Amino acid sequence: MSNKTVVITGASSGIGFALAQAYLRRGDNVVGNARSQEGLAAAADRLGNPAGFLPVAGDIALASTAREIVAQAIARFGRIDVLINNAGIFIPKPLGEYTDDDLDRIIDTNLKGFFHITQQAAGHMAANRDGHIVNITASIALQPSMRVPALLPVLIKGGLNHATRALAIELSDRNIRVNAVAPGIIETPMHDPATFGFLNSLQPAGRMGKVDDIVGAVLYLTDSAYTTGAILPVDGGAAAGHW
Repeated sequence: MSNKTVVITGASSGIGFALAQAYLRRGDNVVGNARSQEGLAAAADRLGNPAGFLPVAGDIALASTAREIVAQAIARFGRIDVLINNAGIFIPKPLGEYTDDDLDRIIDTNLKGFFHITQQAAGHMAANRDGHIVNITASIALQPSMRVPALLPVLIKGGLNHATRALAIELSDRNIRVNAVAPGIIETPMHDPATFGFLNSLQPAGRMGKVDDIVGAVLYLTDSAYTTGAILPVDGGAAAGHW
């Protein structure tokens, strides 16, 4: 059996896929979730490690999906050591343009998608008296920008930053570390290359981050035995203050 078993939500593309790749390269097992069975199958083919990668498709907003992920992870690999709550959507709009559908979608993915799987995984980790939870939040929840109105992401991701600290305290006596990485704008396929000039201008560093920047931050946190309750911005300085 490999060193650790890592559960990653939103694992079929972008940051989640890169995280799965990084942990597999380290010799860890990865349980990857995404809504689409086809997307996960394609990711599994690209990863090329059928012994170490277990795909579990399903809507992460549902408690039943969370239970299934945890059950399959334990049945296949015996335990869960790390949970990375990566699944999320970002809907930037002025306040008056948000719709009820926008609200429902962001609550389902970003809030329920965090709560159910964290509740299930933390219960398992508590019984083992060991584990790491890392939440992928957002730099804009630490330092809102007038140039990018985004109340709903700030509302939910900001709440997850506070929930990270609360859970770090609640679970500390069971040796579970809980941290967050707050990305700025990261260069992924979700961004149209035609917008790169504008997106680069939003960062004090003058450029977007790379997926590997987020991977490195997450690996640091899950390797740490004594870091908990931290919100780590990886954003080229965007959360440092007004600029």
